[in-house]
Amino acid sequence: MKYLFGFILLTLMCCNACGQIKEKETMKYNELTPTEKQVIIDKGTEYPYSGELYKNTANGTYVCKQCNAPLYRSSDKFDSGCGWPSFDDAIEGAVISIPDADGIRTEIVCANCGGHLGHVFLNEGFTAKQTRHCVNSISMNFVPDGTPLKPTIKMNQKLKKAYFASGCFWGTEYYFMKLNGVTNTAVGYMGGHIENPTYEQVCTKKSGHLETVEVTYDPQKISYEDLVKFFFETHNFSQEDGQGPDIGPQYKSVIFYTDETEKKLAEKYIHILKEKGYQVATTLRPAEHFWKAEDYHQQYYQHKGTTPYCHIYKPIF
Repeated sequence: MKYLFGFILLTLMCCNACGQIKEKETMKYNELTPTEKQVIIDKGTEYPYSGELYKNTANGTYVCKQCNAPLYRSSDKFDSGCGWPSFDDAIEGAVISIPDADGIRTEIVCANCGGHLGHVFLNEGFTAKQTRHCVNSISMNFVPDGTPLKPTIKMNQKLKKAYFASGCFWGTEYYFMKLNGVTNTAVGYMGGHIENPTYEQVCTKKSGHLETVEVTYDPQKISYEDLVKFFFETHNFSQEDGQGPDIGPQYKSVIFYTDETEKKLAEKYIHILKEKGYQVATTLRPAEHFWKAEDYHQQYYQHKGTTPYCHIYKPIF
């Protein structure tokens, strides 16, 4: 009974900090086939020379298949012989470049919805612009000149993503998914040297990955700073070898920052904790490719109807 009372008290404390559990926003982008999802969502690559737009020479606009956002003009398309549609320029502001997980290439995604397009390569000598956007045909639709463009779907345009590792990702996600302002969470793996790792590979402790939670949030409703504080308040950041009974490098406490602003905020709160007398084992690392974990890991505690065994909420700040 004493244990039960303590558990109820901790749960109430967490609910007070998180606010009421809000219903997650429903994504309303264009529906994708499983093959399209494999490329656009899971960042796969279609077979070369297989895409219907590879040899397309008609005049028009290439748009994002997921959200209809205009991406490329036919006047910027050229045949590089690589097996995928190639462009030496994009419509201004339509495409975002992101360092790839392999540390060599640069990924390109739709600036509106974040859908994977392909990669960009420089200084190859194909055109005067010295740029080649190598795009998966399956990531786009083609709209011929004279045909009206469909409105761009701007759902979640202002959302951002943050990445936290604090032990078993089931427990980390359990708390973050309750926060007002968090629209979606996913568990997966980050920081290793194997592409598309399985749970079994990560559990060998040899893949280099950490169990990580991707937190999608609305910065108009909750700040990254609030997420960092909450991260420290929901796990034992002083433990160096894992989290609770989960021992191993995949369970260590890490904040994966996506830019210098996030890094400085994380450093700020590590400094504050040390001033308060805490030992901080949390490390900071630049975000790498996030490999989404198997479906049965997603929202694990919500589906199972239980609660974390090694995460609790403890107010600090």
